Amino acid sequence: MKRSVLTRYRAMAYLTAVMLLVLCTCMVFKYGFGTGKDLTLVVSQIHGVLYIIYLVFAFDLGSKAKWKFGKLLWVLISGTIPTAAFFVERQVVREVEPLIAGDAPEPVKV
Repeated sequence: MKRSVLTRYRAMAYLTAVMLLVLCTCMVFKYGFGTGKDLTLVVSQIHGVLYIIYLVFAFDLGSKAKWKFGKLLWVLISGTIPTAAFFVERQVVREVEPLIAGDAPEPVKV
């Protein structure tokens, strides 16, 4: 597996998680204080697009890492639970990092 697969996943996991926290904050202001209706709409659409990209990258990583369906489903759903993507991303990196290290070419000895 290439490191770029993990890097793409990590970037989208963080971006999706941050946008979900921003969306939750916007929702509090929209429904709690009656302000920010337009901002909430924009943020929700941005998060939706980023989440779709996250799904594609997470599925790509899961298929290359040969995850079982339950694990893949948990990783995919973590983008919809505030702060969960941060913890799941860290766990995924710990599990996938050895797979990347195993594919690295050995240095040439002189």
